[in-house]
Amino acid sequence: MTDADASQTPSIRVRRTAGEAPALWSGRSAVYFANVLSLFFDNEGGTRALEAEISGVATYGGRLVPLLGLLFGGGDNLLVLEHAPDGELGGYFESELGLSLPEVRVLSHADYLGLGEGSDLLEELRAHPADWMHGFVTDDHLVRLAALAGKRTLCARGASARGNNKVLFHRAMAAAGHPVFETRLAADAGEVAGALRALAAAGYRRAGVRSAVGASGIGLLVAATGGPPPEVPGYFFHDGPCLVQGWLEEGRRGVERLASPSVQMFLDDDGAVLFDVTEQILSEGSVHQGNVSPPPYAGRCPELIDELFRQAGDAGRWLHSQGYRGTASIDFLVAFGADGATAYGCEINARVTGATYPSVLARHHLPEGGWLMRNLRMAEPVPGGEILRQLDSHDVLFRPGAAGGILPINFNLDAAGLVTKGQFLCLGADAAACHELLAAADANLRLRWTHDRD
Repeated sequence: MTDADASQTPSIRVRRTAGEAPALWSGRSAVYFANVLSLFFDNEGGTRALEAEISGVATYGGRLVPLLGLLFGGGDNLLVLEHAPDGELGGYFESELGLSLPEVRVLSHADYLGLGEGSDLLEELRAHPADWMHGFVTDDHLVRLAALAGKRTLCARGASARGNNKVLFHRAMAAAGHPVFETRLAADAGEVAGALRALAAAGYRRAGVRSAVGASGIGLLVAATGGPPPEVPGYFFHDGPCLVQGWLEEGRRGVERLASPSVQMFLDDDGAVLFDVTEQILSEGSVHQGNVSPPPYAGRCPELIDELFRQAGDAGRWLHSQGYRGTASIDFLVAFGADGATAYGCEINARVTGATYPSVLARHHLPEGGWLMRNLRMAEPVPGGEILRQLDSHDVLFRPGAAGGILPINFNLDAAGLVTKGQFLCLGADAAACHELLAAADANLRLRWTHDRD
C-alpha cells in the first residue's frame, strides 16, 4: 500500500470480540525489526530523550519473542533485536508454553540505520521465506530494507506516522462528535505560553503539553497554567504543532474520579477487531507502568464499556482510512461525576504497545480470565533462570491448563546478562485474583522488586 491509497475508507467492518483471542495474521510470516528507537521516526531529539529516560531500552524488543508467532501465524518468522534475549526465558516459552518462537538475530540500532548492500544479514533477508517485513513502526529505513530484500510492508511509512499522530487523532475524534479535551494548538514555545493563559482563564490549574508523536511519556509535559511558562523542548514541534490541553483533576470541575482505560485492536485489510479493554496503571506523571483487564469498574458500568468500544470503533475506522494495518491501542481518560461518566480519547498508538503483548498472550492462554501486567524493577540484578526457578518452586509459574499463574514476558538485561527489570503477566480467574497472586509472590519469593515505568 502506498500513501496514495490512504485517502478515505467509506465503510469498514468493525467487530468486538472482547475476551477472545483475536485472529491475527494467521497465514503470514514476517521479518520483524524491533526498531523501538524509531518510535519518533526521524525526530532525533525525541529519540535521544527516549534513550536518556528509559534504561535498557535496547532490551525492550525481547517482549516480541513470545508474541511474534501469535501475531504472524504462518511460521518462519525472523525477529531482529537490538539485544540478545534471555535464553532460559526462551526455553520456558517453547517447552512449557508451547509457543512457536522466531529465529533471532541481533543488530544494533546504528547498524539497522546503515544496513545495506554487501551485508550478510541483507542476503539472509533476501533468502528468508517470509514475504512481509514489519516493525514497531514503519520508518524510512524499514521501507528501504523491505525494497532491498524484496519484501512487502504491512503499511506505508506515512500511514504508520499518521496512525501515531495525536493531533490528527484529536481532530478525527472531534469531527466524529466524541468528547475531546479543551485544546489549543501551539506551533512554538511562545504559543504554548498563550495557550496556557487561555486554559487558566477557562479554570484549569494544569495543562498537558503533548507533541504530535510521542511514546512512553516522552513528548508529554504537565505544566501549571499560571506563572512562568515551562521550557518546552524543541523536538515537541518536530511534527508540527503540539497539543496544549486542559488537565482534568479529581475534585475540580465536577470530576469525582478518573480512570484510564485502553481498548486493544487489530486492523487487517477487511476491517478492525476490538479484542480487549484494560485499565492502564499510570504513574503520577501519567507514564505507563502496567495494565489490568478487565477494568475494576467494568462489572458495574457496562454502558461505559459499550461507549469505549463505540468510540474505539470510530477510531479504528479512522486509523484504517489512514492505511495502517496491524495492532493498535486507543487510550482514554474517563471522568466520573454526578451526571455519569464521560470518556475522552487521549491518543492512538498504531503499533505493538505496552498493552498489546500482555493482552494477546493472556487471551491466547486464558481467554475468559483476568490479567495483570506490571513492570517490576529488581532490587539488585539477578539471573533470569533464578527468577523462573523461584516462581516454579512456589508453584506460581504459569503453565497451560492452569487456572492462573505468573508468566514472565520479557527480561530487561544489563551488560552482564542479568535481569534489572522485567515485564510480568499475572493470569487468573479475574483481576482481583491476579492482584492477589502478585502480592503473594512479592511476600513469599526471595526476589525483591519495585514497580516501574514501561
